[in-house]
Amino acid sequence: MDWLSIAGGLVILTLGAEILIRGATALARRFGVSDLLIGLTLVGFGTSTPELVSSVQAALIGSPGVAVGNVVGSNIANILLILGLSAFIAPFAVEQRAFRRDGFVVLVATMAIIAVSMTGEFGRIAGAAFLASIVAYIIYAFVTERRAPDHPAAEHHAAEGAALPAGPKSPLLDCLMAIAGLALLIVGAKFLVTGAINVAGALGVSETIIGLTVVAIGTSLPELVTSVMAAVRGKSSLALGNVVGSNIYNSFGILGVTATIHPVAAPAEIVAFDNWVMLGATVLMIIFAMSRSRISRLEGAAMVTAYLCYVGWLVLNA
Repeated sequence: MDWLSIAGGLVILTLGAEILIRGATALARRFGVSDLLIGLTLVGFGTSTPELVSSVQAALIGSPGVAVGNVVGSNIANILLILGLSAFIAPFAVEQRAFRRDGFVVLVATMAIIAVSMTGEFGRIAGAAFLASIVAYIIYAFVTERRAPDHPAAEHHAAEGAALPAGPKSPLLDCLMAIAGLALLIVGAKFLVTGAINVAGALGVSETIIGLTVVAIGTSLPELVTSVMAAVRGKSSLALGNVVGSNIYNSFGILGVTATIHPVAAPAEIVAFDNWVMLGATVLMIIFAMSRSRISRLEGAAMVTAYLCYVGWLVLNA
């Protein structure tokens, strides 16, 4: 039943995120928000809402292993599994102008998680600093991309915003859809987190390992499916922008909101090991992306293999 709770929670989370994005997008367009800003904000936060609500729910019930493990595990899975699998299916060229800015930001965000976790807690001050960082990033990205609409990042974000469904034609329905999506996210997160904690207890493993694996992979499934489908269509390059953006929002946005609502302890095992895997994965992505302006099939295979070894290590040392 606990595994069914996890599976049901993931389905409800995915559905809730989709409904919330549609309602919020429709409302934003009513207020004249551009596709560029919608792509920068609603797409980024929308795809990360399953991780966000799950981490907040875990923090509120006193499960820091799931709350922090979800973010760190998702960041690792995004790079090694999702990006690696996409490159293995269809190698792609890297647009350096777009990657330099966001690659630097994702490295800073990763190092910020490591630095704060070494204090032993993600407190409200750190949470506020993380939120200020994500706001500053969005403002900077929006201003620079609006000034250069032909910039690859600007074209990518504008296309993402334009591709979102129009949603209902009634303002009331827009609001109701957004509220319904948020409600589904809360319910789905409760099922997922409760099931994950119970599974950890039944298997005799720490909640942190469940957060790093089951919860992290589960909440990243929508991005995984989207990236794989894009790779099959020969558009693997979209995966790089999605992964980098998702990791920035996960690090600054999710941990920022979670810590601001309810301070959460930094699990010792994550501080000692998993943070460094996340940093290593981030550096590896930057090296692969910058070295030859291309991520090859061999490099993709290396990332996927590294992820399988990482999960194997967690399982063997559970």
